[in-house]
Amino acid sequence: MRNALVFVLIAAAAVSVSGCGTDDAPAAAPPATTSTPSTFADATDEVPTDASPKSGAASAGAALTVTDIRLGRQPGFDRVVYELGGTGSPGWQVAYTDSAVQDGSGKSVDVAGRAILEVRILGSAYPFDSTVPPFDGPDPVTDPGTPAITGVYKKLVYEGVTQSFIGIDADQPPFSVTALADPPRLVVDIATQ
Repeated sequence: MRNALVFVLIAAAAVSVSGCGTDDAPAAAPPATTSTPSTFADATDEVPTDASPKSGAASAGAALTVTDIRLGRQPGFDRVVYELGGTGSPGWQVAYTDSAVQDGSGKSVDVAGRAILEVRILGSAYPFDSTVPPFDGPDPVTDPGTPAITGVYKKLVYEGVTQSFIGIDADQPPFSVTALADPPRLVVDIATQ
């Protein structure tokens, strides 16, 4: 009897909500969306010229998880691509640091190279919150084709930020940071000349 009463109340609520529109206003159509596949080379091909800290804001409600990390060589610079899964657009804080220290734990990370570039990806989420499988590749990520990058270390999420370190075999070369979409990515280009 109680289940029948609950069913009747739910049905009555559904009927009353469906009649809330007016005949004068057309029903709102869902926004049109387009998706253009993008590639590794979608970022600018300009050689970075500035080594100062860089930052950008994440989109509202961003919940992103690092799903892949790729390295590649371009004329005049090496590129690190953090591919992301989830929702929104990433923000970032990228700057040189004297030592690699993990957020939260305060543990030191042993990073090879003469310079350490700390990458903080804002708008991050734990994999169980973004429901996206996280990157499970090596730590550090290396590529013999990018000898100026000694490795991309640790991909730890703490309080909405993914922290990573890029070891560089040079003394704080210029770098640039770009966010790309479809899929979301954060691209860090590091000058080699």
